[in-house]
Amino acid sequence: MKRFNPETKTFKVFNALYNGAALTAAQARKMGVKNLSAEVTRIRHGGYAVYANSRTAGNGVTVTEYVMGQPSREIVALGYKAKAAGLTLDTI
Repeated sequence: MKRFNPETKTFKVFNALYNGAALTAAQARKMGVKNLSAEVTRIRHGGYAVYANSRTAGNGVTVTEYVMGQPSREIVALGYKAKAAGLTLDTI
């Protein structure tokens, strides 16, 4: 698993998700993060399972919340199959 520099926006998002928070873009902006989906992508590339859940807010707007979770068995199996086939992060 990748470690993140504690002085970065990625670390702020990672730390919030790792501690069980569900983050929306509005909450991330309060933390100084303008593009939450880009930070989530960096965290995913670091080997962490971050899920996007859509919900409708009280005012009818669709909001995406990001949460950290456990990868499904299917994802873990795909990882093992890719590793067995010789794929690494360097070859992708």
